[in-house]
Amino acid sequence: MRANFIFSEVWIGLRRNLTMTIAVIVTVAIGMALLGIGLMINAQVSNMSTYWSDKVQLSAFLCKKNDPFQACKGRGAVSAQEKQALQTQIQSMPQVDKVFYEDQQKAFENFKAAFSSNSVFLSAVKVEDMPESFRVKLKNPDDYKVVFDALSGTPGVANVVNDQELLDKFFGLMGKLRWAALVVALIQVFAAILLIGNTVRLSAYNRRRETGIMRLVGASNLYIQLPFVMEGTIAGLIGGVISAVLLMFAKIVLFDGMQNYFVLSTQLSWSDVAQVITLTTVVGVLICILASFVTLRRYLRV
Repeated sequence: MRANFIFSEVWIGLRRNLTMTIAVIVTVAIGMALLGIGLMINAQVSNMSTYWSDKVQLSAFLCKKNDPFQACKGRGAVSAQEKQALQTQIQSMPQVDKVFYEDQQKAFENFKAAFSSNSVFLSAVKVEDMPESFRVKLKNPDDYKVVFDALSGTPGVANVVNDQELLDKFFGLMGKLRWAALVVALIQVFAAILLIGNTVRLSAYNRRRETGIMRLVGASNLYIQLPFVMEGTIAGLIGGVISAVLLMFAKIVLFDGMQNYFVLSTQLSWSDVAQVITLTTVVGVLICILASFVTLRRYLRV
């Protein structure tokens, strides 16, 4: 098998069907990028779920001076006796595993760490603006209702927040975004298969005389098919490279940028991105190869 002949045929095919090849590259790039974003969202949600699985489930925020919450109106900040009584009450509940007290200074430090990239937001908040709180970790997260009802309305408690409920809503939103990206990616992949098939079919038709002569002189099916398959492979590789650039851009702008607006606690690592890029590139190339083989078997008389 002469390599120079194969590569010359590949070059001829790419040059003759340049617009179709560009369309295949763009479709593969967009499809694999959307597929990759869906996988990256899945990785981000998995990392966050692992991080938060053993963290606090309930937060009881305490009244502070001039607190706007209804439970704190007509009274000042929570007293030391009320804090001690509340802590004793929480620790005595059988549903509670651990309880942590967070003062205003600690809350402010956590706030600064969470929003370190938003200097404008940080400059508008002071230590005295942060509420004191008791962070409660439950033995069984499903028992939150009992503890929630017991703490709500307790003297000195401004409000009680079920952290797990907030996280479930956020994870639900991320899950919908993931499935939306995957559905659009599958549509793009289907469009790419059709485009690849049409490109290979057009290329085979334009070179039907050459392939007929090759068939007469005894060329094997693989020898005739290989240039067409390589055209699809090259288009898939180029599309994969473009999708890799788009995924790296999405990691920096989208996923890292979300840290400015949400306390994600865990950041999507570059190793996760590298795995996604490798997978999507392989998928893109395989789609192009399989589409080329199937189209040739159906339309090319070899």
